[in-house]
Order: sequence, then structure tokens, then C-alpha cells
Amino acid sequence: MSRPPLGRGQDDDDDLDEDRKRAQANPLFARVVYERLMGLTTSFVDVIGDNLNFCVKDSETDWNQAFNFSKDLTFLSNCIKETDGDLTLRMCTAAEMRFYFSSFEDQGKSSYLKLNKNCNLTSWVPGCEPGWACSVAANQKINLKDTKQIPARTLNCKPCCEGFFCPHGMTCMIPCPLGTYCPLAKLNKTTGVCEPYRYQIPPGQPNHTCGGADKWADFDHSAEIFCPAGYYCPSTIKKLSCRSGYYCRKGSTEEKICYKKSSCKPNSENQDITIFGGFIIAALSLLLIIIYNFSGQLLTNREKKQAKSREAAARMARETAQARERWKSAKDIAKKHAVGLQTQFSRTFSRKKSVRQDMPSSFAPKKKEPSNLTKMMRSLEENPESDEGFNLEIGDKNIKKMTAKQMHTRSQIFKYAYGQIEKEKAMQQQNTNLTFSGVISMATDNDMRQRPVIEIAFKDLTLTLKGSKKKLMRSVTGKLMPGRVTALMGPSGAGKTTFLNALAGKATGCDMSGLVLINGKVEPIRAYKKIIGFVPQDDIVHGNLTVEENLWFSARCRLSADMLKADKVLVVERVIESLGLQAVRDSLVGTVEKRGISGGQRKRVNVGLEMVMEPSLLILDEPTSGLDSSSSLLLMRALRREALEGVNICTVVHQPSYALFKMFDDLILLAKGGLTAYHGSVKKVEEYFSSLGIIVPERINPPDHYIDILEGIVKPSTSTGINYQQLPLRWMLHNGYDVPRDMLHDASDTSLRNGEASSIKGSPERQSLAGDVWDNVKDIVLFKRDDLEYNFSKSKDLSNRRTPGVLTQYKYYLGRVGKQRLREARLQGVDFLILCLAGICLGTLAKMSDETFGYTGYLYTVIAVSLLCKIGALRSFTLDKLQYWRERASGMSSLAYFLSKDTIDHFNTAIKPIVYLSMFYFFNNPRSSIGMNYLILVSLVYCVTGIGYTFAICFQPSSAQLWSALLPVVLTLIASEERVPKSLTNLCYTKWALQAFVLANAERYSGVWLLTRCGFLKVKDYNIHDFYLCIVVLFFSGLVFRCIALFCLVTFQKK
Repeated sequence: MSRPPLGRGQDDDDDLDEDRKRAQANPLFARVVYERLMGLTTSFVDVIGDNLNFCVKDSETDWNQAFNFSKDLTFLSNCIKETDGDLTLRMCTAAEMRFYFSSFEDQGKSSYLKLNKNCNLTSWVPGCEPGWACSVAANQKINLKDTKQIPARTLNCKPCCEGFFCPHGMTCMIPCPLGTYCPLAKLNKTTGVCEPYRYQIPPGQPNHTCGGADKWADFDHSAEIFCPAGYYCPSTIKKLSCRSGYYCRKGSTEEKICYKKSSCKPNSENQDITIFGGFIIAALSLLLIIIYNFSGQLLTNREKKQAKSREAAARMARETAQARERWKSAKDIAKKHAVGLQTQFSRTFSRKKSVRQDMPSSFAPKKKEPSNLTKMMRSLEENPESDEGFNLEIGDKNIKKMTAKQMHTRSQIFKYAYGQIEKEKAMQQQNTNLTFSGVISMATDNDMRQRPVIEIAFKDLTLTLKGSKKKLMRSVTGKLMPGRVTALMGPSGAGKTTFLNALAGKATGCDMSGLVLINGKVEPIRAYKKIIGFVPQDDIVHGNLTVEENLWFSARCRLSADMLKADKVLVVERVIESLGLQAVRDSLVGTVEKRGISGGQRKRVNVGLEMVMEPSLLILDEPTSGLDSSSSLLLMRALRREALEGVNICTVVHQPSYALFKMFDDLILLAKGGLTAYHGSVKKVEEYFSSLGIIVPERINPPDHYIDILEGIVKPSTSTGINYQQLPLRWMLHNGYDVPRDMLHDASDTSLRNGEASSIKGSPERQSLAGDVWDNVKDIVLFKRDDLEYNFSKSKDLSNRRTPGVLTQYKYYLGRVGKQRLREARLQGVDFLILCLAGICLGTLAKMSDETFGYTGYLYTVIAVSLLCKIGALRSFTLDKLQYWRERASGMSSLAYFLSKDTIDHFNTAIKPIVYLSMFYFFNNPRSSIGMNYLILVSLVYCVTGIGYTFAICFQPSSAQLWSALLPVVLTLIASEERVPKSLTNLCYTKWALQAFVLANAERYSGVWLLTRCGFLKVKDYNIHDFYLCIVVLFFSGLVFRCIALFCLVTFQKK
């Protein structure tokens, strides 16, 4: 007979005699009682549902799972016989059940209930003792659904039936939930305890015997009624051993079959599924190895394809260059024979027109001539080797064999064709093939790709710190010309780097006075950022990329987006060739741990990163430092070739050789204090200093001698009495520059002879130590303020270069970061190995505890996964922070850089939870599904990865590692402490991860575990409905921390 729907039941006012008769006559009376019990459950749920809503996800489902006895009603039939049919009169009504659970909730884990109508100080019948129950009067009506009144139940007290429990302090019976074993108790005469329960019979009552179960509470206080591990209880009065091949957890109602590969002996409490974890980790390892090997093969094939495409592009570029050279040769020949050209045109095409008339007007009346010339041009395109066509190559011997008349004729045809026909074709069709017409279109002067020139002129340029008012540079006047290489030299502290930063528009924290002109106009230098190259002193290059990959990435991101790939290939190839990097183009640059190319080659790659973007202004900070003489000369030749294309080059050099020094066009010699001692041609520097009486000794390098003089190491060998402090003033007077007021007193001859005394006289008094400290603090604060303003300010772009957008750069960054990750596969493998070991240790040591729903193991899991994944995330931004600062300063997109890193790290976000769960889950074997655990771990890894990004960007590597290790431990302790305010724990991401783990596991505990679940969730202040809220909070936290990391990445960057 199937169970009726929940809530359906018989009338509760049937009299006792009728029930007894039905008990004797109708064997289906147990089913009727069960229907009444289910109706009682519905009424009870309606009353206390709100109070237990935090731990009961679906009231009807959870309570039905606890009291659904439809499979076996034997305990009801037995109890009906024992009570002579008055079972319904002994069962607790909805009001009594509400009283029981409310008392349990109010008094926590106390074994005593509050006083009530039947059990109080004046009335204490035997039914009030644990394990006993009473009945009502014969004429008393009982309504089990009554939720308000507790009936008087003090008659005919008997021991509680099997399968029921009778609480201490109540006189009614409540069915034991599924998953319990509630037999009649037996008295242990030795201890006086009614076993298997913990209560004793009341003293002084010899007729009082042990009854049934006395309570149902959480596991700690009612563990004796839980079906023991290794057994299963299909009903509350049956306990059966688990057979071989099955396992039975504590509180089980049925056997669960073991997997084939796990061995389950009789009475097994759990199954051993660690072998499946081994299978998963082995399969995952195999998959990762395959991906790594195949990705390497794919990269190799891709490189081969790119090499072929580069060769084709280079071939195309060479053909284009040859076509341009042919066009140049044609123009030169045309210019040589320009004498008499108009006369010959007039004689050929217009006999009536005067020789003085121009060529287009002479052909204006004739309509058929353009068509004939068009046919002639087409024939030249179809058969360029024909004698009738035009065939000129550089150094072609056929040119010499041509007669003067033929030369004139071909020149006339070419000039006329270009002027009348191909000019229109070039305007209408810009991307033609390399036909004759296409060559002409590409070879025109207007279509020739030329770099814009930048000329920088500065007058009285002075830089002063905003806080301490200290002058870093004073009255620097000069000009940097396109097509010239300028050397910037001077002793330490002369302001060379400050001067370069001022040229590059990066001098923050300073007040800049004076006049700076860009191409004769007062414009900010930042407006030309896209065509300015700045080579830092340190070799900031990606060590896990090859030489060509470094150069090619810089070219793709910084050259014009409208530039053809063939032209970009030609640029990169030209730079590689000019810097002498052909032999190492496919070699990794190398890092501190892994050696790559040599130091000199690395320095040249550092310079090449700026050369490939075809700058108009190239600034280099000590590019020859650490190089030998041959490498320095090779680099200098490359810079000279750049200067021939109109590039304005300014470089800081230290101790150049004489041969290298002579390769510079101009020299800026700075003295201490940021003053100019010389600015002019290198060829005239010795002549100028000779006029001051400073003669360079024999076998002494001139620049070394001048720097030693400015440093004060060597005294000038002169009879004029000039010392090194007067050289800037001499330069100002020599050129007629305005002399600052504080230097005017040195203009007299007397002061020139006594320069040192006058210098001391004019120097300000030294302030106190506190004043110096305060000035330094102001300098730092103002520098940070200007730094922020610099990062967020935008200037108008005057470079006329449209670089690739954010999405295109994101694609380029994605490819680069992917290559870097593949080449760091060993580090990834170490991370996975550590996660495996952590999963094995925690899964073995922190065994699954049903009483706490695996809380301890999950607590350690949150700490371990947070720590390991956070430290792994630090490498994403810590290792190449310098490279990012350089790329950011050159105008590359920070958003594309950040998103590419985060996108590649999603691989770890997906794989690391699998690696950890493959060990932890199969060693710990919780009741929650592996899918739910994986979802929680993915959200946790996503969250801690965002935190790791923030630490890596905001802190130094050592501080970031310390914070990454301490934060998860501290936050987990706060989240697990019950006395901490909820508002504080809600700010800890560990609280949400731990809560999600517990809720996913606790949801799988039903039946007898219902009160244990409610008690534990109440203590931890968890809500079973908040599982997906926890997941959302973790993902949202990860997103917020990523936004913070991106903000810090853009804001707090090094200059």
C-alpha cells in the first residue's frame, strides 16, 4: 500500500475502544497510525519551520527523510500490540513536540527539559522518567495536530516502545528518526545504567524498569541512538552488518556499494578510493605532459611558419626597395636629360604649338594620345624585358648601350606617363601589386614612408625640487638636432639622468622653468611619446623570450597599426643586422637562474627594443657601459645609421674611447650642479678648452681629461687661474647667455681670479638637520603627488602614429605570456607537486569527522590552498615588474597587459583544484560531491589569485611573500572564532570558503543527523541557504581585488 500524500490523516477524535478493536481486527491499522504521524509531522513543520529555517533547506523533504517509515512499519505494529491499541494516545502532539524542540533550542545541549503541565514540582509520575511514557484518560480526546495545548497525560505509564524515544521530563513518545537504532534498554547491574543508553532507573522504585530511548539530540549528546559505523539500520529497531563489498557510514539506513577497485571488508565504515586519486593525478600529469610537448611542437611549427612568412615579407620588402631604387634611377636619368625635354615633346606631339609652351598644354587638344600611352604602359607591364618598354635597374649595363635618342625618348615617355596617368592611379589604388604601375605608385615622394623629425631647443632650463627648493639643473641652454648623435657626459651628480628625464617628459616632483621648444613650438614632449625611444641604463629585457621575440613584440605593439607586416619584418631584420644579433636571434636572452646570451648582446637587445619602433627621438642612458670596445663601436655604428634617417639621438656615455668619442656629432658636458660646461660640436671641443688654456696632455683621452677636471681630481694646467667651478660661467659668457643673479658677482675679473672665495661668499647658509629632514619629506610627498598626476593625466597626441588598440595588444600579450608560461613549465610542475603533497597530508591527517561535517579538514584546506595559490600568483607580476614599467612608459596598454596575465592564469584556476582534490578528496572521502568541492575551490583560487596580484604589484617581493603567508592564517583564525563579531568575519574571504565547504557537506546529512546539522550550523552562525551566496562572494572578492590590482598597476609605477 503506497503512502498517502504528506499531510493526509484520519480524524483524531476516534475513541480508544474503536482503536483497540481495529488493532485486533485490521492489520492495516499500523498504516493508519503512520498516516496520522505524517500529518503530525506536517503540523509540526508548520510551527517550528521558521525557527529551523537556517539549517533546513526544504522542510517537507528533510522531515520526511527523517520520519518516512513507509518501507518498514514493524516497529509501529509491535508498539500497537504492546500498548493494546492506545499508541495514538501515547504519541506526542504537535504542541508537545514543539515544546521539546524549543526547550532543546533554548537550553542548548542540556539533558533536562523545562517544567511542563505533566512533569513539574507537584506532579512527577513514572512517565516523566527517561524512557517511559503515559496515556490519557479513557474519555479524553486527543488531537495530534494540536499545536497549542499540551494534554494531561499521566495514566497507565509504561516503558517506551522500541523505535520511539521518551524524553526525560515528558510523558509522551516520539518516533526515532531514520538512521537510529532504538531498542529497549537493558539494565547493567554493575553500573546501574540502562544500556545502550546513559540514563539510570529512579532510586526507591523497585518496579520501575529500563524503558526505551530517552532523547534525540546532536551526536555529542545522543550518539548511542545513532546507527553505528559498519552497520546499517533499515528501520529504527533493526541493525544489520555491512556485507563484503559494501560500506556503511554512521547513521546509515542502507548499504552503499563500493567501487570495484576499492576493497571493502565486512563491517567497513568507509571505502578506500585513494587509488582513484592516483588514477586522476596520473591522467592529469599525462595530459599536462602531452599539452607541454605538443605545445612545444606547435610553437616550433608556428615559428617555422613565421620564419617562412618573414622570408616572404623580407623578399617582398627587398623587391619594393629595388623598385624604389629603379624609380630613383629613372628620375636621375630624367633629370640629366631634362635639357630640351619640352622642345622634343613639342616636336613629337604638337607641331603647331610653341616650344616655350608647357607639356600638358601641348597635349590638351589631342584626345587619342593618352589612350596610346596607356596601351604603351600596359605593354611595358606585360613585357618589361622588351626593348619597347622601360627596363632600368641599378647598375644595368644596358643603360650604357642605349643611344642618346633612345634615352631621351624613354625618359620622355616615363615622365609623361607619371605626370598624366600614374598620378591618378596612385591616388585611386594604394595597395596595388608590384606591377610597373604599382612600383611607380610606391616610389612617389609622397608615398615614401619617412619618420617625423623632432628638434628640441631649450633655453635657461632649470629644474628645482618643489619641497627643498634644491636646484637639480641650472640655466641649461642648447639644441638637439635631428640626424645628429649627441653625447651627454659629466661627473657623478652633474644631473645627466635628470636631463634625460626632462627630455623624455618624466621629470616629476620638480618645478621646471625656462623655455623648451619642440620643432620651434612650445609643446609638451609627452605629446610625442609614441615616437620617442628611451633606453634605460639597466638591461630590462624578458629573459624567457628569444632575441627575435623580444624585438618582434616591441615592433608589433609600438609601430603604426597601418604599417604592413612586410615593412615591420624589414624593420626588425634591419635592427637585428645592424646590432650584430643574427647569430643569437633564436637564443633565449636568459635570466639570473638560467644563462642565455652574453652581457654585451643583452645590452644590444636592450637598445634594439627602442630601435624597432622607429623613433624620431632616441634617448639612451649609458648604452655602452659594460661593453668592450668592439661591441661599443658596433652599437655606435648602428646609432649612426639611425641618425642618417633623421633620428635625433642623445646618449649618456662614460669613459668612451677616443675612436668612439670621435663618432659623436655633438657633446653636452655638464658640471656639478646641473650647469653646462660645453655644448657644441665634438670637433671643436678641444679648440674651445684650448682657448681657456686647458690643454689635453699627450696620450690622454680628451673626454676623460675633461671629466677629471670637472670632478676636481685634476687641476687645469693653465696660467689664467681658472678652476673647475668657473667653467660653466665661462661657457655662459662665451656664448652670451644670461647669467643667473647669484653668479653675476663671478663675472668680474677679480672674482674670476678668486673664484673659490666668491663661490663660498655666495653660497647660502646650511640649515639645521630638522630642516633638511622636513625638506626631504616634502620632496617625497610632492614627488608622489606629481607621480599620480603624471599617470592619470593625458596630453594631446602629436606624433601622428596610430599604434594598435587595446584588443590587438591584448592578443599580442596573450601570445607572449603563453610562451613564457610554457617555458616555465617546471615551476608549474613544482606547484602541482606541492599541492598533491598538501592534499595527501591533509586528507590523511584531518580525517573526515561526521560530527563536525569535515570542518577541521576544510579549515586546513582553505589555509593550504590560499597560501600555495597566492604565492604562485605572485610570480605573475613580480618577475617582470621592471619590464612592465618600461613598456608602460613607452605607451603600451596596462589593461591589455593585466588581462593577458589574468587570462593565462585561469589555466591554474581550473587545474589546481583538480590537482588538490585528486588527493584530498579521495583520501578524506567527504559526503559532498567532488563537483561541489571543485566549484568551491575554483572560486577560492580565483579569489586568492586576485589578492596575490594586489600583493605582487603593491609590495616588494619579500613583503608580498610574507603577507601571502600570514594573511590566510590570520583570516582563517578570525573566521573560525565564534566570539568575533559577524560584521568582521564577513570581511574575511576564508569565512565564505569555509562556510561553503561545510554547507555542501552538511546538506548530505539527513535523518538522524538533522539536529546535529542544526546545532552545528547555529554555533557557527551558518545558513544552509547561503551556499551559492558564498560562491558569489568569493568570485566577487576576486574581481574586486583584480580591480584594485589594476588600479595600483596603473597608479604606483616606477619612473
